[in-house]
Amino acid sequence: MLDLLYSRHSIRNYSDQPIEADKIETLIEAALLSPSSRNRQPWEFIVVTDKTILKQLSTSKPNGATFLADATLAIVIAGNTKKSDVWVEDCSIAAIITQLTAHDLGLGSCWIQLRGRMHDEDISSSEYVKDLLHLQNYLEIECIISIGYPKDDAKLNLKTKRSTEKVTRI
Repeated sequence: MLDLLYSRHSIRNYSDQPIEADKIETLIEAALLSPSSRNRQPWEFIVVTDKTILKQLSTSKPNGATFLADATLAIVIAGNTKKSDVWVEDCSIAAIITQLTAHDLGLGSCWIQLRGRMHDEDISSSEYVKDLLHLQNYLEIECIISIGYPKDDAKLNLKTKRSTEKVTRI
């Protein structure tokens, strides 16, 4: 597990190689196996492979999402606000499990934060994505995970330990 954590990093440059169907199914299964508070599972996962939709999702906020247009897969993670008051935490857990699974499968990924972000002056990023994907109003978009095969220049192995200054032992 530590090797997986050491080597995973955000990938924003993707090749155009399609992701195999079995890998997409593994990503979905992993996301669905994520733990949640009181097992309420307040998430919904929207799996997007359509290039037109990926391009539209890449404009969900002014900065930090444009690379999504070059990904071959996106998983939009939405929280059902009626099911749980801790949907943010539960969706965040599902998002990182999705990213770790993608890395384990040889895929690159990047978290695109949408909760609390604006699409433009008038509409939030969450509202933009909900309108685009025809989602229910009680859903809130936590993030989009972009996924794809990394371009050769994006493959790094970050084998550096983190500082323990952030750890207090009592």
